[in-house]
Amino acid sequence: MSLANKPIRCSGASLSDCIEVSVLRLDASSAKFSKTLSLNVQLVLLCGRRYAGTLWQGAFLLLLLLMLGGCAGVKVSALETRDYMSLRRGDVLSTGRLSTSVGAALQVVGIDRDECTAAAEVCLRTLGKSKALGDEQRLSVLAELWLQEALRLDRLDHSDAQTDAMLDAYLESARHAYAYLFMTERTLGQRALDDRQTQVRDYYNFSVQQALTGLFERYRGNPPETGEGKGVFVMQNGRWQIQGTVGDVRLAGGRDLPKALIPAASLSFKGLRNQYRRDGLGAELVAMTDRRVVTKDSAELAWSETPFPAVTAVVSFPGTTLDEVLSTQKVHIVGYDPFRQNSISLAGREIPLAGSFTSGYGLWLARSGFATQSLLTLVGRGEVLEKPHVYLMQPYDPNRRIIVMLHGLASSPEAWINVANEVLGDETLRQHYQIWQVYYPTNAPLAFNNKAIRTAIEQTLEHFDPSGTAQASRDMVVIGHSMGGVLSRLMLSSSGDRLWDALLERYPLHGRRLERVQKEVGPYVRFEPLPDVSRAIFVAAPHRGTPFAENRISRWAAGLVKLPVSVLGRITDVAQLLVVPDSADAEVLTRPVNSIDNLSSNDPFVRLSAELPISPMVRYHSIIGNYTPALSLLDSSDGVVPYSSSHLAGAESEIVIPFGHSVQETPEAIMEIRRILHVHLQQADGDRFARPAP
Repeated sequence: MSLANKPIRCSGASLSDCIEVSVLRLDASSAKFSKTLSLNVQLVLLCGRRYAGTLWQGAFLLLLLLMLGGCAGVKVSALETRDYMSLRRGDVLSTGRLSTSVGAALQVVGIDRDECTAAAEVCLRTLGKSKALGDEQRLSVLAELWLQEALRLDRLDHSDAQTDAMLDAYLESARHAYAYLFMTERTLGQRALDDRQTQVRDYYNFSVQQALTGLFERYRGNPPETGEGKGVFVMQNGRWQIQGTVGDVRLAGGRDLPKALIPAASLSFKGLRNQYRRDGLGAELVAMTDRRVVTKDSAELAWSETPFPAVTAVVSFPGTTLDEVLSTQKVHIVGYDPFRQNSISLAGREIPLAGSFTSGYGLWLARSGFATQSLLTLVGRGEVLEKPHVYLMQPYDPNRRIIVMLHGLASSPEAWINVANEVLGDETLRQHYQIWQVYYPTNAPLAFNNKAIRTAIEQTLEHFDPSGTAQASRDMVVIGHSMGGVLSRLMLSSSGDRLWDALLERYPLHGRRLERVQKEVGPYVRFEPLPDVSRAIFVAAPHRGTPFAENRISRWAAGLVKLPVSVLGRITDVAQLLVVPDSADAEVLTRPVNSIDNLSSNDPFVRLSAELPISPMVRYHSIIGNYTPALSLLDSSDGVVPYSSSHLAGAESEIVIPFGHSVQETPEAIMEIRRILHVHLQQADGDRFARPAP
């Protein structure tokens, strides 16, 4: 029996002797007990023997116990709440420091953390060959260390050699993360609750993002070769043979490749309440096809697709075994449209696809210049908008229904900033709808815009769905704010002969003049409902006009309004047709009628159009603001439009919100719009339906 295992008996011995024996036993049995401490304790005891009495010996015993307690091999302390996530999830991406997982692995292998950072190449090679670590641990550590090296190189000046090394490090990080996720024994589902898997997924997504944006930046002036098939490209970068495709993403103008890739995570927006995205695999990007929203083509065509579509890029490394994946020099890149795909098949598994749904839309708004142009158009200055234009917020999808949004007077698609974003933020609505924003000259009379907007929508539908058989062309929803609501109602109404008869009452026409007026003016006063729309939402719409258009400020503003040259010429031609030259009652148009005139509650056109019947195939809803809570509902107003003008009998629903004229941006209005769109999906899944009689 060793000394350490012999029992300690103190009976018949002095207390100091007993203490000395105890120390020897502890010294022999504890590997953690230092020789220096043992000698110090024995010296204290020897000095203690010079003093008589158990009091001093008891004091020395207490001192000894305190010293032994301070030499425990493990100590415990409380963890601050704020440090919890840093300890559990802190890593090279979130804190700039290597994770505890890397620290543990380096200790197992016997590598100092600082030495690993200073000599990254040696450290990575040693870890790659180590048998002391399991596959999951080794691959996750290598993914993080390669990412650390890539970030270090990214901070340096980007010479060609430095850029090659940086891109190589990002691709190696992505490769090892890919191998961890798909080539190890446990599946993604079995590790679903592991913090480490979430970290490794982030390494993959970030490394893919940086590698692809770096490649596009490098080859901007010298685009990669295109391979067989639309959107296919091939390139050689260092030792990597790269092949990719963005064929799944529809790019504006029929382009095969974007001009640049912008990381969605690098964009931050003011004015948007929320930024919506979906967790999953892949780098969330914006594919830029043009720097401007309004281009020369915008004036020539009735429509344009977004120059900033969202793209999610996924990188894979060919191989059926772990060794094959870690040794290949080939990289496959695929770009997906996250609006059209929620998941992808990768390495034999169905994987959730990451996606950013606000970034492209926010960039589109930020670079549009709409706010300035809409006001300049109203007064006829600057680059005047001559006719309506349809902007597709996402690449056209034949399987998703269309929401058409029309803004109001002196406004633009910016009127729908948060409405459109919140609709796209709803997973169900995002999967089943696409948004078209109509931008039109708000200085033009209602009759002109009614015809021009109809034409623009019909031309856009004809271009994307020539046969008219796509689901997108059926059961469309129109949402109009203010004057846009009045125009929406006109597009869903049947004029019959009411407007035409009223015209003839005012202007007696006969013979050839009558024939010419029928040809030139008829399309503006005779129309039928758009056949593809089955639901409408009117927001703060002055269907019967507003007294606000008659006040002094509004009349002054109306005098400043300048019509587009094309519209002004058209109005002049019509006036000459209607008025009999040299007649005693000939009218002189001192100022052509404009949109502000049309919004007056006394305007003949708005009074007549308010009585036109809405198509029985259309269900409609009203969202109305109330800025005068002290008044009764019937006497209330949103500050611009009275309730009596916005209210429509026969509406399927009506909601009054305590807010002013810009009520469309309130959370209550947005929630109501989303509710209606959900109802529309449920009802439109069946056959076409007729609106029940009021």
